[in-house]
Amino acid sequence: MTGELTARVGFKDTIPTAFGYIGIGIAFGIIGQSNHLSVLEIILMSLITYAGSAQFVIVSMAALHANILSIVLSVFLVNSRMILMSTVIAPYMKKESLLRNVWIGTLLTDETFALSMNKLNYTDHRLSYSWFNSANLTAYLTWFAASGIGGALGNLITNPEQFGLGFALVAMFIGLLYLQIITDKTIRLGIQLGVVGFVAVVMYLGLAVIPENILLLIAALLGCTFGVTLKHVLR
Repeated sequence: MTGELTARVGFKDTIPTAFGYIGIGIAFGIIGQSNHLSVLEIILMSLITYAGSAQFVIVSMAALHANILSIVLSVFLVNSRMILMSTVIAPYMKKESLLRNVWIGTLLTDETFALSMNKLNYTDHRLSYSWFNSANLTAYLTWFAASGIGGALGNLITNPEQFGLGFALVAMFIGLLYLQIITDKTIRLGIQLGVVGFVAVVMYLGLAVIPENILLLIAALLGCTFGVTLKHVLR
């Protein structure tokens, strides 16, 4: 990764992450096919919903014949973390038009957010619309293509759970967390590990009393607060 912020570099920076999209997208397509979605329905969901974790939730809840209100609410809660991520990105896009900001926010994902946070370490804390748009579009196109391929291959795998495909999304998040920790030199390693440990404890204890979708948002807010406090105390 370099300090350039052009569209070409945005595409290049996203390629390693795109391989993760390929694995997760194929896994989603296979799971969607095993739950009786057509290839067209899988592709349309990836194009319109475009949210890996939320798409897994939709498929699993639809298979259990959950009502539409429950599905919509669950998807909102799962994706509510994007509100927090967008507020972090917004200051770096304040010179861009409202339309451009909406477009960047629409295609923002966990992966492109993490990628942009890593990019800040090389650009003197600057981001550009060209770089971000290129990264988002590369991820978007890779995701829907991979999920379509997974849907087409779905008939060949009747029991995707036996291959652990449901864990693919978790594995990718672990990889992104690792990359964020090793590349961000502005925050001490001890502080980063402390925040990770704090969030892990909150999630572990909270799962006993709070629905996981709501707990995810609570843990994110508490983790941010704990991290900022720890940074000021130990600076």
